[in-house]
Amino acid sequence: MPIIDAHVHFAGDEPESLVLLQELDIKLLNICVALDPGDGWREQADTWGSLTAEYPEHYAWCTSFDLPQIGNPNYVDDVIAAVERDFDNGAVACKVWKNIGMDVRDASGAFMMVDDPLLEPIFSALEVHGKPLLMHIGEPLACWQSFEEMGPDHPHLPYYSTHPEWHMYGKPDVPSHADHIAARDRVVERHPKLSIIGAHLGSLEYDVGEIAKRFEQYPNFAVDTSARLEDLVRQDADRVRDFFMTYADRILFGTDLVCFSRTSQTPPAERTAVCEEMRRQVSYNLAYFSTSGKFVMGNREFDGLALPAAIIDKVMGENARRWYPGL
Repeated sequence: MPIIDAHVHFAGDEPESLVLLQELDIKLLNICVALDPGDGWREQADTWGSLTAEYPEHYAWCTSFDLPQIGNPNYVDDVIAAVERDFDNGAVACKVWKNIGMDVRDASGAFMMVDDPLLEPIFSALEVHGKPLLMHIGEPLACWQSFEEMGPDHPHLPYYSTHPEWHMYGKPDVPSHADHIAARDRVVERHPKLSIIGAHLGSLEYDVGEIAKRFEQYPNFAVDTSARLEDLVRQDADRVRDFFMTYADRILFGTDLVCFSRTSQTPPAERTAVCEEMRRQVSYNLAYFSTSGKFVMGNREFDGLALPAAIIDKVMGENARRWYPGL
């Protein structure tokens, strides 16, 4: 049974990429990200939808929706109609991104949180259609920490060093990490029949115990591991292993690998680099899940989880099929 990367952005459409997917025996769920106001992100939807139609054995896709348009009385109806068209075009889910809560403002000028009443009819429509909601709400806890607090080897230091617009430390007017998590949790609680997947370990990457609390509260909530392997390996291996064993049906493998342009249109060196990174990320995850004792990731050693094969199969593929029907 193939591996499923349940959170990726990879437009591989030429022989090198397609051969790699075949060799890895992997299927990719390509995720749309509504980055900016307007519908510019629709180019992603066109790419992901086309790839899925061309190579259904290798690709599936997840749509998103236009950012809130304050003062547009047709906004919600337009979004629901667009999402329904995407479902008709093969999308298996819908995503909401971190700019809800961290960038978008409401009519009063305050940050619009994901539990805002404006968005409720959209989430209710997904619930009616039986389509999952992928939520990247908030950021790693480090987003609100100083570089000194993170320390020089913190896995998120490089990102916030180069993306200061998303680094919330020292910005007292912005919602806290706890504010984002609470808003997300309220959406999960309000929609018990809606399957909700928390991207990037649900922005609770710093402590699997915090994720476990949500699993106990919300049976409709799961998480993917995308771009958070380095957070997991830094936690106590026995504790993480117990977490995986206890919640084996609620954790989905993902890499968050990024290549938005079709690889047939990218320079050969760039194309090869992204293919090598995919191979490396799959290898690291499998080594972490399966190794008893130490395994090497990059230039460091970490403790493996030595999970049973049946648990690895769930995380690496079976759970994605369960949480994303039609994948």
